Amino acid sequence: MSQTEYSASGHPIHRHKERDDSFQPASGDEETIEKVTAHVEKHIGEVDFVFHEIVSDGIHIDILRVPPAQGRNYYTLVTCGMSSLSMTVPEGAERFRFAELMLCLPAEWPLTEEAMQDEKNYWPIRWLKTLARLPHDYNSWLYAGHTIPNGDPAEPYAANTKLTGMLLSLPTIAEDPNGFFTLQMSEEKEVHFFSLLPVYNEEMNFKLKQGAEELFQKLGQAGINEVLNIQRKNVCKKSWFSFR
Repeated sequence: MSQTEYSASGHPIHRHKERDDSFQPASGDEETIEKVTAHVEKHIGEVDFVFHEIVSDGIHIDILRVPPAQGRNYYTLVTCGMSSLSMTVPEGAERFRFAELMLCLPAEWPLTEEAMQDEKNYWPIRWLKTLARLPHDYNSWLYAGHTIPNGDPAEPYAANTKLTGMLLSLPTIAEDPNGFFTLQMSEEKEVHFFSLLPVYNEEMNFKLKQGAEELFQKLGQAGINEVLNIQRKNVCKKSWFSFR
């Protein structure tokens, strides 16, 4: 089956993928599961539910869920399993070979099994899983500042939003963001946690022209963080039209 997917830099990758009789589903790594879960509970809150993968191809990705609590009126979703394998990083970035991803959903976001049948509700979880696999499928890596569009041309994730891509960011909402960012698994292995920030076409184009730091500054000034707002302000719409 032919399909088009996208690299960490946002460029389309074409491949031909077939599953043969030798396919063996991947299973979760117990050490990764235990240590990532303990790290999330230490820095964010108690995990109350896990979105388990039933059948995994190549790498097993679960999603840990931390429910809303006093002073934290949102769900926090964190991948668990992406760091079981190392990413292919450029020279000089070896300490960032292992990563997990996170994003946050409003407290009213429907997360029942029935609700997950609707793409309007499921797409954030789908993209956590998709991006957790991307670097392992394509011998690439993910890091803060990378953007990945939803298709070529990029299209909205669902009918109720105009957000069309993901921007990786350093975490900001944990009680100790710096402490949450790095999990020391062993002397040789550090796992780093990156936030996913859904963005608009104009914001991705602005980043490509002006750089990630300029985009992060605009998002920060607008108070935009990991908590998803499907109708949030587009911080680059005027800027984009001004230099077209």
